[in-house]
Amino acid sequence: MRALRAVADVLVWSLAALGVVSLGVWGADAAGLVKPLVVVSGSMEPGIMTGDLLLDTPVPVDEVEVGDVLSLTNPVTGTLVTHRVVDVARQDDGMWHVWMQGDANDAADGGAYVVTGGTVLSPRWQVAGAGTALVRLTTPSTAVPLLVALVALLALGQLPRSTAAAPARRTPTTPTSAQEDAACDPPVASPRSRSPR
Repeated sequence: MRALRAVADVLVWSLAALGVVSLGVWGADAAGLVKPLVVVSGSMEPGIMTGDLLLDTPVPVDEVEVGDVLSLTNPVTGTLVTHRVVDVARQDDGMWHVWMQGDANDAADGGAYVVTGGTVLSPRWQVAGAGTALVRLTTPSTAVPLLVALVALLALGQLPRSTAAAPARRTPTTPTSAQEDAACDPPVASPRSRSPR
């Protein structure tokens, strides 16, 4: 039982740490400081693999150069596409046009990506395989059993901790006057118990 409790404690603390990290990433995403992205295609392999987790941060669009990797919204699908910049140009109206191509693709993406704001997203950190794990953890078939297991571990952690069994205590008794007298009298040998000499 002690080993099971130790495993439960380690798992609960690990999940708590993961929760704190997740809360931090969520807060950073809400504040616009970072954007987590799961790679769903192999168009940037071998540098960026399918299932990787990218953490993108905003960079000024006027600092973008050919060869940079950006995550821009595809005007047709509305999804973010992470590819390498093959050309970038500022237009007369102040907007930027960016042309991109996947490292594993034979041709550039169809058409320019139009950037209207002052910043674009660029991958700063890459965690191999973490995107696949994140997607699996968020599916109901995985999330529900994990939640049940977490509740069970928390309940197990709340059970009282047992210590080694302590020896039974004796309750001191108050001696009677006859017991006190017997304790004070010196032992006397009985005449029958003497051996003949």
